[in-house]
Amino acid sequence: MAMIDDVITYLEMRERPSGPPPAAPLGKLALMRVEGCTVSFYRYLYETVGTPWLWYERRLWHDDELAGELAKATTEVFVLYVGGVPAGYFELDAAPPQETELRYFGLIPEFIGRRFGPFLLRAAIDRAWERPIARLWVHTRRFDHPRALGHYQRAGFTVYARRKLRFEDPRLAGILPRTLTHPLLPPLPEP
Repeated sequence: MAMIDDVITYLEMRERPSGPPPAAPLGKLALMRVEGCTVSFYRYLYETVGTPWLWYERRLWHDDELAGELAKATTEVFVLYVGGVPAGYFELDAAPPQETELRYFGLIPEFIGRRFGPFLLRAAIDRAWERPIARLWVHTRRFDHPRALGHYQRAGFTVYARRKLRFEDPRLAGILPRTLTHPLLPPLPEP
């Protein structure tokens, strides 16, 4: 059993940013809340955005469990479309009183590096602060995009904790493709 060592960094924001939002990237953009999000569409977003960064936890959820989470009034999923094509998404969890978690955030690989990240992140921040909250928080891992931590910090989040984590390589269990490569992981031997 191959184990992976990771570090989770937790960040928070205690007040809404006062500066202007980043300029919208060029192109026909639409940011839409997904109403009645289907499990299949959510899985498409989660897997397309997250697979390169070793996101696997939601792949373990059964459809009924995921459908229940998506149906909660406190769970919101927003998708950024560029020219009618999904380019990224964010998910907010507003269940705890007076706080919101930016649970998932990311871009589809073809849209990374085109300035959509800062625009989408600010949209997530602004949406979270539309409620009367005292805290917005997010976490990132070593296996997320290498610029993720700095991206969150530039947006106004500050680090408040770090935690080490060890887990079984999800490629070995067939949760993620065996062929998946990541700069921090050695390739798997042929089966």
